[in-house]
Amino acid sequence: MARGESLGQAIADESRSALDAYVREGARQMLQAALECEVDAFLAEYADRADEHGRKQVVRNGYLPARTIMTGAGPLEIEQPRVRDKSRHADERVVFTSGILPPYLRKSRSIEELVPWLYLKGVSTGDYPEALQALLGKDAKGFSPNVVVRLKEKWGQEYEEWSRRDLSDEEYVYIWADGIHVNVRLEDAANPKQCLLVLMGATAEGRKDLIAVIDGVRESKQSWQELLLDLKQRGLSTPPKLAVGDGALGFWAALREVYPTTKEQRCWVHKTANVLNKMPKTLHAKAKSDLHQIWLAETRDAAIKAFDHFLEKYGAKYEGACSVLSKDRDVLLAFYDFPAEHWGHLRTTNPIESTFSTIRLRHRRTKGSGSRKASLTMMFKLAQSASRRWRRLNGHHQIILVLEGKVFTDGVLQNAA
Repeated sequence: MARGESLGQAIADESRSALDAYVREGARQMLQAALECEVDAFLAEYADRADEHGRKQVVRNGYLPARTIMTGAGPLEIEQPRVRDKSRHADERVVFTSGILPPYLRKSRSIEELVPWLYLKGVSTGDYPEALQALLGKDAKGFSPNVVVRLKEKWGQEYEEWSRRDLSDEEYVYIWADGIHVNVRLEDAANPKQCLLVLMGATAEGRKDLIAVIDGVRESKQSWQELLLDLKQRGLSTPPKLAVGDGALGFWAALREVYPTTKEQRCWVHKTANVLNKMPKTLHAKAKSDLHQIWLAETRDAAIKAFDHFLEKYGAKYEGACSVLSKDRDVLLAFYDFPAEHWGHLRTTNPIESTFSTIRLRHRRTKGSGSRKASLTMMFKLAQSASRRWRRLNGHHQIILVLEGKVFTDGVLQNAA
């Protein structure tokens, strides 16, 4: 009898295993098909992009390496299609970003990333168990609302400790600053919108660090000054050599008082958007190409010529656009005084933008309002997780020369006389 029961159990287990395999394969095929359809829709949207010979510029480019996604149906091995934009100018190229498999979570299924991401996407605490089980399967059954609450409290404590850490051993050659507006419905009805002030830096080894994330006002000099003074009080006494940011920030007025010797570089992506906003859409492509001729020039002199050409070409009809550009001439070209290998990092605030692009927005309709502290903590945890994947600066061996005060002209080290 026992033998018969054992045999029956084995047959039942084998049947369930086979059924699970069928379910997983069906789920895998559905997810793979959804990704294929998503890419097809993206290609159709840009089907009209072609070169002078009529060849499409936005095309499929094989697949990313296969990766395993943990789901409620179990682990699924997926091959995500890859898209390539062959447009001549790098800044005109479009990048495919899957809405089905968020790029921020593509290499990690850790609770440390899923819980903050779900919060910022509008999932209420009571819905976490169901959401996590759908994503992670039965392994997430232990995540009750109380567990999630305790987890958020723990991360809040981590953020507080991180915000008070000693910085006396740190030195940053470059810093990037930006204000990230978070579309979270907050509990404070009188002040419903939140802006996070974010500061990143590059160390002497070329490593990118998250320096600060605080709740403040993007345009406020006072908020940025409080942030910088706090960093200085905690030991960050050596001024960075260069700061990069959007021209609208109150950051610049604060920087000049706290670190007056730090050079300023305005973000070309923000500046381009601001200039084009003052021009008719019919001219955007042409004007954008002319702007590229400035900041992609090999030398400062060539950039100045392209700068003057833009002002002469558009100044008569679009004085507002030219005024937006010309008022920041010097600080738009500051990167020419630093190693050419670093220019790609220094012309924009992309290190911050790329980190927060997929996590800054939350659905407006949620069952309850979020707290400023919780939103700040979640953004901190996601940025902290993302920082593990940040790559070093190109030409990081040149950083020590910048810190030593060596002179670079048009990106080239000048020999001492």
